[in-house]
Amino acid sequence: MAAAKVNGQTKEGKRNCGIDGPTNPMVTPLLTDLYQFTMAYAYWKAGKHEERAVFDLYFRKNPFGGEYTVFAGLEECIKLIANFRIAEDEIAFIRASLPPSCEDGFYDYLRGVDCSNVEIHSISEGYVVFPKVPLMRIEGPIAVVQLLETPLLNLINYASLVATNAARHRFVAGKSKLLLEFGLRRAQGPDGGIGASKYSYMGGFDATSNVAAGKLFGIPLRGTHSHAFVSSFMSPDEITDKLLHSFDGSNACEDFVSLVQTWLRKLKRSHVLGGIFGETNQSELAAFTSYALAFPSNFLALVDTYDVMRSGIPNFCAVALALKDLGYKAVGIRLDSGDLAYLSCEARKFFQAIEKEFGVPDFGKTCITASNDLNEETLDALNKQGHQVDAFGIGTHLVTCYAQPALGGVFKLVEINNQPRIKLSEDVSKVSIPCKKRCYRLYGKEGYPLVDIMVGENEPPPKVGERILCRHPFNESKRAFVVPQHVEELLKCFWPGRSGKAREELPPIKLIRERCIKQLDQMRTDHMRRLNPTPYKVSVSAKLYDFIHFLWLNEAPCGRVAVKFPRHALSERDE
Repeated sequence: MAAAKVNGQTKEGKRNCGIDGPTNPMVTPLLTDLYQFTMAYAYWKAGKHEERAVFDLYFRKNPFGGEYTVFAGLEECIKLIANFRIAEDEIAFIRASLPPSCEDGFYDYLRGVDCSNVEIHSISEGYVVFPKVPLMRIEGPIAVVQLLETPLLNLINYASLVATNAARHRFVAGKSKLLLEFGLRRAQGPDGGIGASKYSYMGGFDATSNVAAGKLFGIPLRGTHSHAFVSSFMSPDEITDKLLHSFDGSNACEDFVSLVQTWLRKLKRSHVLGGIFGETNQSELAAFTSYALAFPSNFLALVDTYDVMRSGIPNFCAVALALKDLGYKAVGIRLDSGDLAYLSCEARKFFQAIEKEFGVPDFGKTCITASNDLNEETLDALNKQGHQVDAFGIGTHLVTCYAQPALGGVFKLVEINNQPRIKLSEDVSKVSIPCKKRCYRLYGKEGYPLVDIMVGENEPPPKVGERILCRHPFNESKRAFVVPQHVEELLKCFWPGRSGKAREELPPIKLIRERCIKQLDQMRTDHMRRLNPTPYKVSVSAKLYDFIHFLWLNEAPCGRVAVKFPRHALSERDE
């Protein structure tokens, strides 16, 4: 964080609005591609560097074969922009990296570069977003805005991908299940681990195992113990301090180990449970007992080190019942291998039998957590098989975005000096939508979003109750009239530059998470489903449609048909 503060120094008379630097101190103006600096020099050399340009940051296709994306990463982008200054040692490195023919005046120019004349309009973080609609509109001197391209894409692409992945896992698991992010050890480095924890929480997960992310962002922490802890014990004789005070402090159990053994014998004598297990693994029992002595109010045991039903579950129950005698309530168990659907159901039956036979209220509702390389597909399969899992610990497939490694965001020039620009391609999906635009979400009478529409900056906005023609940007036959019951403007000013506009505040992550959950709840379920989701409509106004195709024809070179004569048609003299 120290480096971020150094980068966050501001010029005399300039302010960064009290916004801290980026979370990762490596996010500096040098976190960019070399060609951003080579273009900046070329702009400066041509005297174009101060020309006013507008860029759109958007993506072309939703990830994971779905039909929606969750927008994330905005806060880190604003932190970068608010503190964007190129330090002297960074300028020295840029000088050494560019050809020696670059003039000294360019480096003097870089010393004065900041984002005080840059204007950022963006969709709010945590919103559900769709292809082609600008997530962010960046307006300012072209050389400065060009320098922002790579870091902004870097900060948004992965963040949005992970948040979307988390939202998809939440949709399959259901609202009632607890989702825990356990992916730090499998993440792509420290930054990938921190980012995954932050944006998984934003996308709908409930907690993380990542202690650093908990400290940085206030995300709830969850975790118990590993198989190593269980297998590190040999027998209950290793436990020397056996004293455990009751929950209310009114009394103490001098030998908690003996109390656990007493309960295990009761379970073995049970007519209902006795036939399920015989002698349990005593080293496992020692590990559970020791952990309960350390954390009597947070006892959750990993029960699959040796045998789930013949050892892990009975041992857990013996310890949990001993804790109950002292006024504590065990949290539950974790299953990390085997047939999770079957084992969770059998464990639930075991807990319910104890509640019935020994009269322990709510013991049948003891929490069952499952882990073991889970993903969307396995969650869906568990739902179809029928299971009794209350919480899922998900790691590798979540944080690495195993099903799709990148979002594919792009950064395209749409206007310069008030002149609209377009990027053409033989692949229509890569044709950009020109000019400075305003974007709206139109809602139907049921409260669901119907369509996102882009209009020219100076066009009148859509109005509630008034019919508007929504056109596909490139397909002439795809069009529809919509009468919105509610209209929401999507792009808001998060960095006003010198425009004098009011700046939207950056909310804390918990509020962004709540916003994300609310956004997802507003979507029709057919847009959200895993298989064959219904595409959400993204459109342009009739006027913008006409202008796109006018500019397309105007900018596309007109080919010439050349007529070739067969060789035999030429005369001898022509040859």
